[in-house]
Amino acid sequence: MSRPAAAFFDLDKTIIAASSTLAFSRHFADGGLITKRAMLRSAYAQFVFAVGGADHDQMDRLREFLSGLITGWDVATVREIVADTLHNVVDPLVYDEAVSLIEEHRDAGRDVIIVSASGLDVVGPIGQMLGADGVVATELEVSEDGRYTGQITRYVYAEEKARAIHDLADEMGYDLAASYAYSDSVTDVPMLEVVGHAFAVNPDKELRRIAEERDWPVLVFTRPVGLNSRSKVTGQTLAALAVGSAVAVGGYVWANARRRPRDV
Repeated sequence: MSRPAAAFFDLDKTIIAASSTLAFSRHFADGGLITKRAMLRSAYAQFVFAVGGADHDQMDRLREFLSGLITGWDVATVREIVADTLHNVVDPLVYDEAVSLIEEHRDAGRDVIIVSASGLDVVGPIGQMLGADGVVATELEVSEDGRYTGQITRYVYAEEKARAIHDLADEMGYDLAASYAYSDSVTDVPMLEVVGHAFAVNPDKELRRIAEERDWPVLVFTRPVGLNSRSKVTGQTLAALAVGSAVAVGGYVWANARRRPRDV
């Protein structure tokens, strides 16, 4: 029997039209986690991320900025803010075309996995809201008193995304040659290379060049749309939307949490 396939999606600027972490800046400020000045710096970083190419230098600067920003934050407060504001923040940013693709893959029997360099405490609830089958995201060190130390224990970025996909394929039995991957950034070329069907979504200049060289299809997503306004939403997504804000972040969709019998 054939092995199952999966569809692996980058998150920021692939499924949503922004940086998922920076999108919550105002609410983190309202919750007392960051100052108004830091919020303005976050807004600027969001602007640079949105209009610039997400090359390695830019991603390194963004990682350093976010690591410094979150140091000392209370993890429980972060999770509560994300859960309470998820739909107001993320819903308007989700690309309609991305949700349609997610639905198509699920209808075809493929698992949908979000693989993101953003932190798990943000990506997990977004994946749950979208009805993803799994999430692999950057993991942040937490001190004994429940605060972020500013250290990153696993940075799911560049080659680490490819390793994470290989690990998950070994665990779940995915046929990577029959699987799909989507990203906007040249930094995700390693992720795109490990599957049989790679797609560049709103690609930066360098990824567009590579996609043309390798005959990877280029997709253009232009319609951020509220999920509740869509006329066609899967039952899985509707269920996730109904409970998403009420579910504690500790109950994230985790890449190895959803197990079901597989034909091998």
